[in-house]
Amino acid sequence: MTTITTRTVEYPADNLTMIGHLALPAGTGRRPAVLVGPEGVGLSDVERRRADALAELGYVALAFDIHGGRYLADPEDMLARCMPLLSDPERMRGIGHAALDVLRAEPRADPDRTAAVGYGTGGAIALELGRDGVDLRAIGTVNALTTGRPGEAARIRCPVWAGVGSEDPIMPPAQRDAFAAEMEAAGVDWRLVVYGGAQHAFHHPSVDHIVRPGVGYHPRHAERAWRDVIALLAECLPVTD
Repeated sequence: MTTITTRTVEYPADNLTMIGHLALPAGTGRRPAVLVGPEGVGLSDVERRRADALAELGYVALAFDIHGGRYLADPEDMLARCMPLLSDPERMRGIGHAALDVLRAEPRADPDRTAAVGYGTGGAIALELGRDGVDLRAIGTVNALTTGRPGEAARIRCPVWAGVGSEDPIMPPAQRDAFAAEMEAAGVDWRLVVYGGAQHAFHHPSVDHIVRPGVGYHPRHAERAWRDVIALLAECLPVTD
């Protein structure tokens, strides 16, 4: 296992002070960089560990915050915060750009070689960065088959990979079809993987608080989805000495 360094970073976004988790690989040279966005409940140790895992592979990784340091364990609190956010592309882009600015300003990060990976709300933010024309090498999302404003997907300049559970009631077949139609109409290099039997947030280990119906952990598919994300990065954003 490669020795990595981590630290907390604070930065302003969405009228809040965001508290992100930055993970740096061993060495001193510049490395490709990856944003890691959390589910709607907010930044947790799940995303921090994924940033650390990416750093072990040689990436500079920032697990970014979406709620100003809060973790919204109560589903009603989470919906009250996330639903207005998800309906406002400019707010999502603002949160994404603020995190991306922090990542690209890190001396170990190569600002010209970045990607965005996100789960749920964090994945929707990654997609909005793409629709805003940000120069990314790849976008990877799980449980985030959101569609954007008409025509804006044509601004996406990189491959998009998306994963979703077949039994996800929040991202049902109609949502899958709408996402696929948007990507195809825009000429995006896109892929959609449907994981059989999985529900929403299937990648996220079980938690000790109440969750919405249709949310559940699927260990095998969680591992498979992570391998798919790593394969996307290896293809589009390889680590080279």
